[in-house]
Amino acid sequence: MSALQNGNTFPSLTIDAVGGGTISLPGDLAGSYGVVLIYRGSWCPYCNAQLAAFSRASAKFAELGIKVVALSVDDRATSAALVEKRDLNFPIGYGANADSVAAATGAYTNDNPRYLQSTGFVLDPDGKVITGVYSTAAIGRLVADDVAGFVSYVKSKK
Repeated sequence: MSALQNGNTFPSLTIDAVGGGTISLPGDLAGSYGVVLIYRGSWCPYCNAQLAAFSRASAKFAELGIKVVALSVDDRATSAALVEKRDLNFPIGYGANADSVAAATGAYTNDNPRYLQSTGFVLDPDGKVITGVYSTAAIGRLVADDVAGFVSYVKSKK
């Protein structure tokens, strides 16, 4: 699939979640503004910084009605260690199939080792994409402060 466009309904994805259960997208974000962060892996310093920033923004996001989820190809143990190390307070999915997620979302991949490049989406309460950020390499991703400002702007126009 090519890149998701604004107005597209986010595709159905189900990913195992750290701590048990699954993350079911876009359903788990329904009724709220949602952020889907696809990160390269726990080894990526830029991803670590992004995830930590979104975790720190949780109070502001709660005020704005924004829910966040993140996912990667990392295994369960690696993902659980990242959640603990970075004190992440939103659902983290693990074991994502890079090819399936890329086919559904248009995310770029790395060949060897196989992982997803940083990709982020902001969804409206109906699960439709209102913006997406695609990276082809290590840098270029959604920023927590930008998401808060963007959602505030979108809500003010309703």
